[in-house]
Amino acid sequence: MASSFFITGTDTDIGKTWVTVALMRHFSQQGFNVAGMKPVAAGCEWRSGHWENNDALMLQQYATLPFTYQQINPYAFELPLSPHIACGEVMVEESRILSSYETMQSQVDRILVEGAGGWFSPLSQSLDNARLAQILRLPVIIVVGIRLGCINHARLTLQAVQAAGVECAGWVAVEIIPDRVDYQANVEYLRGCLHVPLLAEMPHMVVADFDVLASKFEMCI
Repeated sequence: MASSFFITGTDTDIGKTWVTVALMRHFSQQGFNVAGMKPVAAGCEWRSGHWENNDALMLQQYATLPFTYQQINPYAFELPLSPHIACGEVMVEESRILSSYETMQSQVDRILVEGAGGWFSPLSQSLDNARLAQILRLPVIIVVGIRLGCINHARLTLQAVQAAGVECAGWVAVEIIPDRVDYQANVEYLRGCLHVPLLAEMPHMVVADFDVLASKFEMCI
């Protein structure tokens, strides 16, 4: 199993950040130095003289080394829109993202890079998550929010990842809606058709307990 991963999802708001932090916590409990990165983020607030994103701040909090906010999130935009709109006239440069990634990677054992939105969601006018994962040469973990439509979205996402020539390390099921009667049936169907490992199942939580969520990876990664 690889040591670092790119985290993508079947959609936005389906638990990618919680999965990323849970993996960070899992690796740090194993004694590894670990960091998280969210290269592009929209929906930011002005703090301490720059734009900050709550998801990126969470990744910064759970890193085992003190990285700057700008290293973790090189591009932060105010408007809560797709980044290719929120960026306005700002050019999102692949080289800047890669430089931050390589600097962090040289100091930690494992790094988790969280994309924005789904696999083909744009990060700028010329860059999307698929291209970024190719640039970083990281295996992908697909986060699947279990709800109506998730089977189609998960299969299409896996197909697209594989078509891009990127390794898929596995997928994570997230119970984003509590007590769905079809939750387990959907998970079992996906286990049978995705043909990559189910790495963990994340239970529904109103407030994240990352020690509990981290424990879900113990047998798989």
